[in-house]
Amino acid sequence: MGSPEPATTSTALLTDHYELTMLGSALADGTAERPCVFEVFARRLPDGRRYGVVAGTARVLDAIADFRFTDAELAQLEATAVVDDTTLAWLADYEFAGDLDGYAEGELYFPGSPILTLAGSFAECVLLETLVLSILNHDSAIASAAARMSGAAHGRPIIEMGGRRTHEWAAVAAARASYLAGFATTSNLEAGRRYGIPTRGTVAHAFTLLHDSEEEAFRSQVDKMGADTTLLVDTYDITAGIETAVRVAGPELGAIRIDSGDVGPLARRAREQLDSLGAKDTRIVVSGDLDEHAIAALRAEPVDAYGVGTSVVTGSGAPTAGMVYKLVEVDGKPVAKRSAHKESRGGRKSALRRHRGTGTAVEEVVWTAGTTPEPEPNDRPLQLPLIRGGRVEPDLPTLDDARQRLRRGLVSLPWEGLKLSHGEPAIPTLFL
Repeated sequence: MGSPEPATTSTALLTDHYELTMLGSALADGTAERPCVFEVFARRLPDGRRYGVVAGTARVLDAIADFRFTDAELAQLEATAVVDDTTLAWLADYEFAGDLDGYAEGELYFPGSPILTLAGSFAECVLLETLVLSILNHDSAIASAAARMSGAAHGRPIIEMGGRRTHEWAAVAAARASYLAGFATTSNLEAGRRYGIPTRGTVAHAFTLLHDSEEEAFRSQVDKMGADTTLLVDTYDITAGIETAVRVAGPELGAIRIDSGDVGPLARRAREQLDSLGAKDTRIVVSGDLDEHAIAALRAEPVDAYGVGTSVVTGSGAPTAGMVYKLVEVDGKPVAKRSAHKESRGGRKSALRRHRGTGTAVEEVVWTAGTTPEPEPNDRPLQLPLIRGGRVEPDLPTLDDARQRLRRGLVSLPWEGLKLSHGEPAIPTLFL
């Protein structure tokens, strides 16, 4: 599965100071070992979104498996007086030994969906809040945005190329989440190494500017990469750039890329020019501040592929999925927060998605113990066992499985649920 942090970095101090404050107090008053259930869910979807995409679960499992306090980290906590000696001794032996159930990666989620459920002692579960939320909120936000872009592209491939627009390790996670959500390739080589994602890339304008002429730059690239390469034609003048590109590479030129300007009309004119030069099979790749709305607007244009950077790695306006991590059960009894606008529903939840006979999803059904819904023929349970007794379950779905799961999930939505315009969630959540 892999995680995007450097391999030498422990995940333990990715916890939050206030979590250690709660731990120390619970150890002191004797409540630390009370059996508890915590739940990860989103109270609402980001503004304008009609569904969310679960991503990052595999990274969460890896992070929990690696969650240990090393001698160096314990020394840091002791030197800064973050915890007392009792808490420090408890942390030295920490290892999550509880259970975890949740939605598989690539599953759709809606307001109130019990995306992850952690069961264990209060102490062992409370330490994981920041770690779990930081991964799921980031990766699910990226995947949700990328899924909208993939849908807008309507089968045309998208290259993820946002590594220079976010934190260096977040870029690796973003590439993974984008690929899960339907992007075809990434320019991020570390994501390719870690996750087996196909990598692609062309050149930047600097390469053209390096040479004394555009023709020299194109010739250098074609000599090295072959005629099937992609030539960046908008450094100076696009019309002249296309003419030069075909002259250098011949009509077998693989693709041109347009990275600036009003790309719709430019792509139209480029297609006409390429065809007139005999390069009828040369593809047109466009990039430059694209998001799902810009991609949708280009659907009627002769564009063969898109390159997307900033908008996807920042969640296209929704950089977090807004998930929360709440205590819902203590000693087998439901507990719930009552704060205005931040309510939670007590009790451990289960969930299923209800479908028509045609396969169209109609409802997310969420229930607590004692309120199990009457089964219907096309119900599909949503939670999987992920960890049992602190050990990750074998044979969990792969990244490619997640891509297929999401594809099936999107096909199951009512057509209005795929709109990019503002609206209600694609299907309602029924709480029993």
